[in-house]
Amino acid sequence: MKKTILMVAFFMNALLFGQSTTNLKVTESPEFKDNYSGATVLALWTTPTGNTGLVRYGKKEFLFDVFDKNLNLIHSESVERSKKETFYGYVSFDQEIKFISVESPSKHERIIYCNTFNIENKTITKKQLFTADVENGGLFSGTSKRKTTVVASPNNSYIAIATDNIKKNQNSYKVHVYDTKTLTLIYEKSYQEDSEKYYEPNDVFVDNEGIFYSLGKLFIDGKSQKKNGQPNYEFILNKISKQEAKSIKINLEDNNHIASLIINGTADKFNLLGFYSEEKAGRIKGGCTFEIDIKNLSVISKKKKELPKTVYEDMYSDAVAEHSNSKKKELKSYSIDYVLFDNNGNSYLLAEQFYVTQTYMSNGMYGAGTTITTYHYDNILVLKFDKNGDIAWGRSIFKKATEPSYNAFLKNEELHVILNSGKNLTEKSDGRTKVSKGIFESSSLYDINYSANGEVNYNKIQDNKNNNYYHPHYGTYNQGKFILLNFGKNKQFMILE
Repeated sequence: MKKTILMVAFFMNALLFGQSTTNLKVTESPEFKDNYSGATVLALWTTPTGNTGLVRYGKKEFLFDVFDKNLNLIHSESVERSKKETFYGYVSFDQEIKFISVESPSKHERIIYCNTFNIENKTITKKQLFTADVENGGLFSGTSKRKTTVVASPNNSYIAIATDNIKKNQNSYKVHVYDTKTLTLIYEKSYQEDSEKYYEPNDVFVDNEGIFYSLGKLFIDGKSQKKNGQPNYEFILNKISKQEAKSIKINLEDNNHIASLIINGTADKFNLLGFYSEEKAGRIKGGCTFEIDIKNLSVISKKKKELPKTVYEDMYSDAVAEHSNSKKKELKSYSIDYVLFDNNGNSYLLAEQFYVTQTYMSNGMYGAGTTITTYHYDNILVLKFDKNGDIAWGRSIFKKATEPSYNAFLKNEELHVILNSGKNLTEKSDGRTKVSKGIFESSSLYDINYSANGEVNYNKIQDNKNNNYYHPHYGTYNQGKFILLNFGKNKQFMILE
């Protein structure tokens, strides 16, 4: 019996993955007492001088904290909010965090505010921007998982707020563009107005001249993603200025369909990155890029490439990976989370497999029961596009989770994916590394590190215990540092640099 136990123990240990320690510098701040332990993190930002501002959402208030360069708490303030006031996105730059809140005094009335948190001066100001009447649906009902409803220009001179403007007998969408410093309205304009066709915003961008771009799906018939098994929408890029609103269609080929696209906009370059499918709407066969002539609003070039074999090898067993690659199996249920850019013109696109399941649980012998809804945040797809728009490499993270769990940043031309998983990652017999946590297993914080050529290392940052559990999803990277916050009663920051 003892021999059998030893053999099982040896076998289990053989499966444990030999994890190394992250090469990032890891430091923790002093603990600070928090009187609002249940508050939700909305925004986190570090100024050029090294001070960090934190904005949170309490039961009856917005909470504002300032920390010095060593992350010692130096200022706290709470501002009461309306019971019917909700947070709807933010932008941050220099020494400020600007976030949008929406008050709903009645069923159809909406009041939109911009709240400015000056971290250096420790001041909070609030200005009403505009009001809106909502006849059907919400003011931001068309937003994607990324919730891109508010965006700032690369030079931080303009801030744009994209809203739905859907009336009973007409679909319509609107943008308000403001001067960032004064919050003076530059212009407001409606676009994609149609009594029949429905438009669903996917991503937005405002350039250094205050010109607004909205990328989304224009449905051919109704609002269904597909009709008779075929895609039922076209991707449209809208260009809106004070003077005019115009658009172009973004197409690959007759036998291909774009599953999702995102805007890669900088001061001097404009590309669209995303996925395409040959089977049906929402699936992924490979990556695609479109170079856009901003001035003339035309497509200069378009490229596509199937997913590399390494994507399947990271995700499936040897036999399944070989079959999936040879058949070019299409992935499904992936949503784009991050698009990152390095100093050499390369772009990194990360997408997570997100879906919802429902299970009926019987409570007794008479048929009564409860339906349990589970949100799945599973495998992560990682693609690197070079400066010419070609896929340089592709990988995936074989992952299982039931809540938003990861974040990503670039440092020294390397990609870091930060997430929590089981204390001991396991390596399958076919070489795959599974990133998941068992029911009774403790957890650890990991840095999954990709080199410039796509080689991966699974590095442990720490074992989690007590209140020492950090949430990467709510972290932020700027000034060369990635900052995370734990959610215990006595809070603490972790700094990765």
